[in-house]
Amino acid sequence: MVTCYLGIGSNLGKRRKNIELAVRKINSLKDTQVLKLSRIIESSPIGGPLNQREFLNAALKIRTELGPLSLLKNLKIIERQIGRKRTVRFGPRPIDLDVLFYGERVLNNRKLTIPHPRIFERKFVTRPLLEIL
Repeated sequence: MVTCYLGIGSNLGKRRKNIELAVRKINSLKDTQVLKLSRIIESSPIGGPLNQREFLNAALKIRTELGPLSLLKNLKIIERQIGRKRTVRFGPRPIDLDVLFYGERVLNNRKLTIPHPRIFERKFVTRPLLEIL
């Protein structure tokens, strides 16, 4: 099993409930266990359309036997199940799930970059992540 860290965000609908639902769905993935969830913080959106609602953000520590691309595929399925539709980049969304770290793995292909390329540019990622490291 590999220890992974995920970023979670929501700024549409019932934001806290979206995050809680995503965590439950991640925990129900095959060969995957949620170990720790950070506190949920509120942050301003970065980029995208103006006048978006504030985000709620958190970080999640999991252990999984899923490979990195399989994990990503399952996270995208969960996003769609919670109502995410791809519209404008950095636009509002009911849920956003990002793989921040996958063990000590480094990966850079067109589908997934690990570690996540913008981790250290965003306090809404680093604050929750530091809490659970």
